[in-house]
Amino acid sequence: WDATDVMLGRERALSESELLKVYLPLKRLRTGEPLQNVLGSVDFHGLRIAVDRSVLIPRPETEELVDLIIRSRSQAPQRILDVGTGSGCIALALKHKFPSAQVFAMDVSPAALATAAKNAASNGHAIDLLQADVLDMQTPLPTVDLLVSNPPYIPANEEDRLERNVREYEPRVALFVSDADPLLFYRRIAEKGLVALPSGGELWFEGHYRYSPAVGELLASTGYSDVRVINDLSGSPRFIHAIR
Repeated sequence: WDATDVMLGRERALSESELLKVYLPLKRLRTGEPLQNVLGSVDFHGLRIAVDRSVLIPRPETEELVDLIIRSRSQAPQRILDVGTGSGCIALALKHKFPSAQVFAMDVSPAALATAAKNAASNGHAIDLLQADVLDMQTPLPTVDLLVSNPPYIPANEEDRLERNVREYEPRVALFVSDADPLLFYRRIAEKGLVALPSGGELWFEGHYRYSPAVGELLASTGYSDVRVINDLSGSPRFIHAIR
């Protein structure tokens, strides 16, 4: 119902079958399960992305990241890699914008890759799914000209500050990083990116507002050029861009 239907029909009694349709989702919501999981999908950059407990729910900040990548390009990339793809939202949004590009979507979780495969099929986009652990130094990345990642970046000591629906219903492997080394994923991806990216290739990260400036410093010290830390719409340092 739209707003008008609600106003006109607010006094109408629901049938038993309609009450069940309302009751069961509300029962799940009362346990703290995220609304997006109850609905089963979320809109992301013009695509309908299925979500469940195997993947992170795409955030508005990640849509901002996709927008930044698209606006920064004077021409379409030929090969794209999304590390830690989860639901596949970044990889699929970029494939949707750059249909001629070969897009690789990498994740350590078989369940996440199954969700990404479902989303690729439902949106009619073919992407190459790779199961691999980016922290494994023996695993090389495919050669690409655009490398993007929204890796785990929440320090474990911040877990208690998160809402219950995040703590209990989204995958820990996609959320948290060790307090002792909060830049672990950025460092490893940046190191592998030196091999995977050609000269002039682009690296994009989404990061924690407290650590994004440090990620920028890390990339500069690793050998990347034109490093920029970009604020999100709320004014927090959130995105990092660098050139190989």
